[in-house]
Amino acid sequence: MRFLLGLSRAIDVLTEGVGRLVVWLVLLVALLSAGNAILRYGFSYSSNAYLEAQWYMFSLIFLLGGAYALKHNAHVRIDLLYD
Repeated sequence: MRFLLGLSRAIDVLTEGVGRLVVWLVLLVALLSAGNAILRYGFSYSSNAYLEAQWYMFSLIFLLGGAYALKHNAHVRIDLLYD
């Protein structure tokens, strides 16, 4: 039983750490998105690399942030199925 409780605590610590990194990733995606829009509309410069990086980071936010949101009871639920 001690092993399982220790494993549970380790998973909680890992979830917290990854969740805090994901929070910074959200800021980075917002800055990249704004920078991409400024470059595209302000300077008529566009690059697919910026768009792809934005999509990959956006995907990481949802893949890695789900456990953190669920742990803190901030997960989006569909009330019909949840109740």
